[in-house]
Amino acid sequence: MTKAELIDKMAKDAVVSKAAAGKALTAFTKAVSGALKKGDKIALIGFGTFSVAKRKARKGRNPQTGKEITIKARKVVKFKAGAALKKSV
Repeated sequence: MTKAELIDKMAKDAVVSKAAAGKALTAFTKAVSGALKKGDKIALIGFGTFSVAKRKARKGRNPQTGKEITIKARKVVKFKAGAALKKSV
């Protein structure tokens, strides 16, 4: 599902305009991004939990040359599906 398809579905289900659904989706993604950037955890009961995890630096290999490289440490976003989401899938 693309962003446009999601906006269409949200607008239809909530009986609002596509513009309003688009603004709501943008506000949601900005709020989630901002909270994760601060290191917060977002729990949506029944849907899932977004969190940030730290990955350590590690050794890797360039697949084209086979040369060993160092992959830098970084933060990654994690999502754990909630019980209701797991059940519905």
